[in-house]
Amino acid sequence: MNGYLVVKLGGTTVASQTTVLAEIASVARERAVVVVHGGGSQVTEWLARLGQPTRFEDGLRVTDEASMEVVTAVLRGSVNTALVAALRGLGVDAVGLSGVDGGLLVGERLPGRGLVATVASVRRALIDALVADGRVAVVAPLACDEIGTVCNVNADDAAAGLARGLAAELLVLLTDTDGVRGDDGARIPWLAAGHVETLIEAGTIDGGMAPKVRAALAAVSDGDATSVVIADGGMPRVLERAMAGDDIGTRIVADAAAQPAAATAREHVS
Repeated sequence: MNGYLVVKLGGTTVASQTTVLAEIASVARERAVVVVHGGGSQVTEWLARLGQPTRFEDGLRVTDEASMEVVTAVLRGSVNTALVAALRGLGVDAVGLSGVDGGLLVGERLPGRGLVATVASVRRALIDALVADGRVAVVAPLACDEIGTVCNVNADDAAAGLARGLAAELLVLLTDTDGVRGDDGARIPWLAAGHVETLIEAGTIDGGMAPKVRAALAAVSDGDATSVVIADGGMPRVLERAMAGDDIGTRIVADAAAQPAAATAREHVS
């Protein structure tokens, strides 16, 4: 693999991600890596400390002006800084950014969600310049909308948007479970676009996994070569195995024709 690898880290603490951070450091010595991170649990914790409510719709945070201040401080501040420091401690020349910096991410506001946006476009020249200089961008999921208002972006959406904008070879969405689970609790190895909404409507895919899978589909829907894997961030050698095409997590494909011949109807991809 020679193209970009985009890795989305969850919003858990740096201490709980030491293994995958070490793997990112190793991979970054060989190829271009961009890291996107969440931080929702820390945002919720800080909002609770300040007596501000937290509300979600369809797995996405509803962000008003008051909570946006907390979102910005936590994501661009404490979480991003801690990850950059950890990677630099591992020998990575990491640079902390948000999607606002240099106009990296241009957002499109989501109706009814307050200051929440999806990624409409990417200024990839900024990332290209950092990579050409041997650096790894660590991106907090914020973006300015078309009138310059800073908005919160779901981290999976931000990672998918960057993967599209960079024409990344692989997007790995790391979470706390080994991919998408079926009604029987078994891992779904391959998932095609035509089955996603059916599984969401049936409640098989719910909570935070629903926007994660939708973001993954957005990354493969443009007909380019981007591949997406949703996998457990605590799995040893998770990035190496995802890059090698090993049977881990759930691999998202644009249509059923892209699945391996061995895939079955029970895997919800035929």
